[in-house]
Amino acid sequence: MDIVELVRTRYTTKHYDPARRISDRDIADLMEVLRLSPSSVNSQPWHFFVTGTDEGKARVMPAVLDFNRPRVADASHLVVFAVPVEFTEERFRRLVAQELADGRVTAEDAASGAADAGRRHFVGLHQVTQEELLSWETRQAYIAMGFLLWAAAERGIDSTCLEGLDMAKMDECLGLAEKGLRTVCAVSLGYRLPDDSNAARPKSRLPMDEVVTVFRRTGVRWARPRPTRPDPVFRPALSPGKCGPSRLGRECGRRACLRACIW
Repeated sequence: MDIVELVRTRYTTKHYDPARRISDRDIADLMEVLRLSPSSVNSQPWHFFVTGTDEGKARVMPAVLDFNRPRVADASHLVVFAVPVEFTEERFRRLVAQELADGRVTAEDAASGAADAGRRHFVGLHQVTQEELLSWETRQAYIAMGFLLWAAAERGIDSTCLEGLDMAKMDECLGLAEKGLRTVCAVSLGYRLPDDSNAARPKSRLPMDEVVTVFRRTGVRWARPRPTRPDPVFRPALSPGKCGPSRLGRECGRRACLRACIW
């Protein structure tokens, strides 16, 4: 299916068919999508708890607010997203060890600390307080959620994002405190009922010009730069159209091309 058509037709399911189950193969693929999801500095600050059994759903049901309970009970599967309450030294080391095993970093960089210097810097920026860390990690988890929703739709699997949860109660149901984790959201997965109330409702989104601003080149000023020292290879400025869009507004290696592009 065309990607735009996929987004146009995908919607939040309100009523699931309890008789329909997602295949083990599809669930395995969706979990792989979660595992492979991108995150800032490859931090992967998440853990996903998955259940497709009545017993598993009953275990977490006390944490699900009343209006969302049918969307958990009747769905084929539920995925609970959790993030660590602390980004520990052990987690830093585990990430580098995996990157080394996968060939992403060299043994020399792993040993010297160069392999994750950037990661430590950016995690540190968001670890001033525990709540700030939780907020940053939650944003990473939502990236994974987006990948899951997209992958599910591509497989013809319906989904519902769930924030109508008692997060503290979910932590208790899953024993997350002793695991050093906190719940941030959940997703139900399954197949809609034919008369699902959301299916017949048209999608409503604000118009493009209210949510997207595209910067376009409206004019170009050309100027011969002033060399700070004698330059025997100095050339005239390039003519319009010679530089690709990725070079606009910065030096491109052609010493004379210091044009200022107005966007």
